[in-house]
Amino acid sequence: MTDALKALSDQGVSIWLDDLNRPLITSGGLQELIDTKHVVGVTTNPTIFAAALSQGDAYNEQVKSLADDGRNVDEAVFALTTEDVRHACDIMRPVYDATGGQDGRVSIEVDPRLAHETARTVEQAKELWAAVDRPNLLIKIPATVEGLPAISQVIAEGISVNVTLIFSLDRYRGVMNAFLTGLEQAREGGRDLSTIHSVASFFVSRVDTEIDKRLDALDGSTEAQALKGKAGIANARLAYHAYDEVFSTPRWQVLEAEGAHKQRPLWASTGVKDPAYPDTMYVTELVAPNTVNTMPGKTLEAVADHGEIAGDQVTGNYENAKAVLDALERLGISYADVVAVLEREGVEKFEKSWDELLTDVQDELAKATATSAGAAK
Repeated sequence: MTDALKALSDQGVSIWLDDLNRPLITSGGLQELIDTKHVVGVTTNPTIFAAALSQGDAYNEQVKSLADDGRNVDEAVFALTTEDVRHACDIMRPVYDATGGQDGRVSIEVDPRLAHETARTVEQAKELWAAVDRPNLLIKIPATVEGLPAISQVIAEGISVNVTLIFSLDRYRGVMNAFLTGLEQAREGGRDLSTIHSVASFFVSRVDTEIDKRLDALDGSTEAQALKGKAGIANARLAYHAYDEVFSTPRWQVLEAEGAHKQRPLWASTGVKDPAYPDTMYVTELVAPNTVNTMPGKTLEAVADHGEIAGDQVTGNYENAKAVLDALERLGISYADVVAVLEREGVEKFEKSWDELLTDVQDELAKATATSAGAAK
């Protein structure tokens, strides 16, 4: 049997897992994925943490300790999430060392309620970096308008960043500019550029979900139906084209000569939402050198089981990708409106998950406090 995940890795795609929970860490499950599934990184987000906290009793002991210490809910969430990420960083450390810091990375997100607050995003990024205290950490900062200067400031401090919630090509160019500006500021501050790494998380499946909905609302024409499931991959391919352009400029070459690493494109939201589509399409159709694909466990298993890796599927397909987006515009589907909706909804979804996480932790703290009070009687 061919090892599809190895074939993917051999094409220059870093395989990261879009999931993290304490049982995965403590059971040896994460280490097993490194050993058997070529996983070289982990991403997480508020939705993932909320799901992890709601399952089982893996967090009970730490929650009780936090309750006994009188920690409030925000402090408790900070402690719980940084604990998981710190341990995951330690498990990933050999990969980090073996790849010169490119992989072996674990991401943690700033509070999504700060998505439109530049200064507080920077402040929390520094707090998370200090609390986890591992060189293979990535701080996730959303690519909102207010997030862009935060990205530059955090990179300038020598902190590695995973820029998240990127949907539009224009915003992606803004993200790359923010990254380069941050590196230039880091250089002016005398920092070693070789220690700073970054990825730019370009979301894929959500683009199809939104555009397919709009295509279905049209008159059911053959052209409209033929475009379903095409936009997410087309958008990502054009993002890679932009990446190729930006990291070929003299501006970049100056930084590269001083040890800087390219900000790699990361394909996020790669779980297929529509069962009518192949469950591996956001992996097999986006193979390109120097990229990351972060997959939920189900997608990782699907690729391992029946993924067909046929080499670079991106660099020769820029014209076709542009034709897809042009055809959508001709049908009256506004790209600008789609990506604006997706960014707004993306922030809202993460805020909602964060609120659920806070509620769950508050409930667990209250239970632990009541139990301790009962035991003291």
